[in-house]
Amino acid sequence: MPGNAQKIIAAAHTAYAQGARLVLTPELAICGYAAEDLFLRPSFIQACDDAVNRVARELAGLKGLTVVVGTPTLGNTGPGDDAPGGVRTKSMAVQQRHNAARVLQEGHVLHTYAKRELPNYQVFDERRYFTPGNGVCVFPVPADDGKIIQIGLLICEDAWFEEPARLAQQAGAELLVVINASPFHTGKGGEREAMMRRRALATGLPLIYAHLVGGQDEIVFEGRSFALQADGTLAGRAESFKENLFLVQAELTPGAIELRASTAPERSLDADLWDALVLGVRDYIGKNGFPGALLGLSGGIDSALVLAIAVDALGADKVRTVMMPSPYTADISWIDARDMAARMQVRYDELSIIPEFEAFKTSLSGEFKGLKEDTTEENIQARIRGVFLMALSNKFGGIVLTTGNKSELATGYCTLYGDMAGGFAVIKDLLKTTVFRLARWRNENDPYGTGSQPIPERIITRPPSAELKADQTDQDSLPPYDVLDAILERYMEDDQSIAHIVASGFDAAVVERITRLIKINEYKRRQAPVGIRVSHRSFGKDWRYPITNKFRS
Repeated sequence: MPGNAQKIIAAAHTAYAQGARLVLTPELAICGYAAEDLFLRPSFIQACDDAVNRVARELAGLKGLTVVVGTPTLGNTGPGDDAPGGVRTKSMAVQQRHNAARVLQEGHVLHTYAKRELPNYQVFDERRYFTPGNGVCVFPVPADDGKIIQIGLLICEDAWFEEPARLAQQAGAELLVVINASPFHTGKGGEREAMMRRRALATGLPLIYAHLVGGQDEIVFEGRSFALQADGTLAGRAESFKENLFLVQAELTPGAIELRASTAPERSLDADLWDALVLGVRDYIGKNGFPGALLGLSGGIDSALVLAIAVDALGADKVRTVMMPSPYTADISWIDARDMAARMQVRYDELSIIPEFEAFKTSLSGEFKGLKEDTTEENIQARIRGVFLMALSNKFGGIVLTTGNKSELATGYCTLYGDMAGGFAVIKDLLKTTVFRLARWRNENDPYGTGSQPIPERIITRPPSAELKADQTDQDSLPPYDVLDAILERYMEDDQSIAHIVASGFDAAVVERITRLIKINEYKRRQAPVGIRVSHRSFGKDWRYPITNKFRS
């Protein structure tokens, strides 16, 4: 909290010097979103209160400045509600937690507004922690010419429903402001602007949307704050994935308020996706204090993409790669891995796993006598590599980045304690077809100046293979990735039934096989490291299926 409070104080001073008289911080800005079960600790809420009070004190001298700070709060319910311990009493008031905002002016708290609409879907779990508010917050902000603008305050989900904005309008609001922490997924920026346009049109009021930026565990927030005129047209938009001050000017004209702001251009979905992955890696590693990262570089497409993301996020000097050849590693894999490491200018080492693999087979020869080699021996190779990487991580402190994608995790085409071993799963929410598309995008773009064409073309065009047995390709075990990913999207992300998918033209046997693989590999995914969420249905909080179940539809 002290760090966030200091950022708010510094930003408010800068904004005030630029002429701002209202400063908006994002939802739960004082502690970050989401603090999860920290919200259940009274000492955490008290620390948030202390941080807000510090902001109020240190900004008290800025005459005429109003600051809205997102924070969790405790508030009293009325008599007759449940007291702690489940005892009902008419004389005892009960404190309840709220996702709230405090309106500060010259050292005083003018208002505390509690969020009315609490999301409880996808990664959101607010009803576990908060009680919904039932109030309305409209407060005055003086303009330079002495006139007063009545500001109606909403918090994130409030603005996705009609009633909170309508009540603010009825209470006299002339301008709506919405503070937000809305996690990124591909295309979400456009969805937000479209929904806020509906709020502006429904109320006839201009609207300013202040949004969080940064990574927090598996979720990423992309910023992209914006302002809309009363007719819903765009008045301005901040840059995405950059922490900055977004200055909006409100001009009072007869019978209306016109907003003026700079407008960052629209970006491609792949540019947003790349920046989300880069920010997710940078903030996870930086905020958790890791000195750098390392990964197994195989000469394949997945590890190549993870390496390019990691270098863009951290810089080449903080990324180490290790090639760990087995008896089945093709010469072109060595060549391509060395080539890419040279292009990215990262440390590259080669550690053969052949002696360890032979030692394992020798030790197990008595147990396995008379049995053919199968996935057991394949998994041993992957697990040796996991041991090597974790040993280097333990010794030197860098975090291991795993390189598995969503298609593999969905179908179990990965090795528990092998290629799944690590601390952060960078591309766990990317389908394999997206991996290929994003690799091509990165070869055509150099957004962070770390090098053009970082991924050798052969890595993108050669058939993908785990190289754990002779002449192996992914398509030996899985259908073509365009078919597989289409089924995964329909079943996992769109919740379509097996019958519906088959009726859409997919082979019934393939659909049955793939959906079965999804179900029987839940136990693996529960043990996978946390990774960046970039879709609206990622493995993690978005996906909560029982390991033990017999539902087949």
